[in-house]
Amino acid sequence: MLAGTPRRPAPDGAPDEGRDGEEAAALLARPPAPPDRTLRYRPGPDGVVDLYGDGDPRVVLVHGGWWRTGYDRAHLAPLAAALAGRGVPVALVEYRRGPGAWPAAGEDLRAALAALPGTGPLTLAGHSAGGQLALWAAAGAPGRVARAVVVSPVADLREAARLGLGAGAVGACFGEPPVAADPLRLPAPPVPVTVLHGTEDGQVPLAQSLAYATRHGATLIPLPGTGHYAPVDPGTPAGARLLDVLSGG
Repeated sequence: MLAGTPRRPAPDGAPDEGRDGEEAAALLARPPAPPDRTLRYRPGPDGVVDLYGDGDPRVVLVHGGWWRTGYDRAHLAPLAAALAGRGVPVALVEYRRGPGAWPAAGEDLRAALAALPGTGPLTLAGHSAGGQLALWAAAGAPGRVARAVVVSPVADLREAARLGLGAGAVGACFGEPPVAADPLRLPAPPVPVTVLHGTEDGQVPLAQSLAYATRHGATLIPLPGTGHYAPVDPGTPAGARLLDVLSGG
């Protein structure tokens, strides 16, 4: 599904209930936000990057969805459009998902980063499972990545697997969580990392971000009274906070 045509999450993930459910419904009700152009970085339907705004991208967005095919980049399209409206060009990455998605998803992110136009520094931002991918990429050879900003990241794969988060998503997509994919157990990234996380997130516990920030010295911004989706919804106070963080670097 292309950006600008959001759809409700497929039933292969943990259901969104309570605050998360309300936030998800509000995000999905946002008007379509089609990209200005699309770049293909490899063959296949998922080998694309949507570009928003004029000029070379300064922020790269990586969507979440438990590495499953029921979720796509459309969920971050309103955020991408809002950033572009602030004069910050954005690249919104799609990647391979589904059972056994690792290491393909990581390979795709690196290939997408290498294919982006320009030579300037990039902010790499990811939400939820996309936060895992962003932290993983930032911990390796980051290339143009000058900082990482992650929202509600799945930062501790081992603990996420133990808790069965995302209806067993870690086991389905990674099998036994490899240390080489686990942000908490990788070396700290050589670039600054900022983590935003809602204190009432029912999908990814705040403890994931607390553990990561404590071990790796990342800046943690708790978002009181906030669930899993409001931080990536530009129409919410939490979303406005994220826009400020992303557009300020």
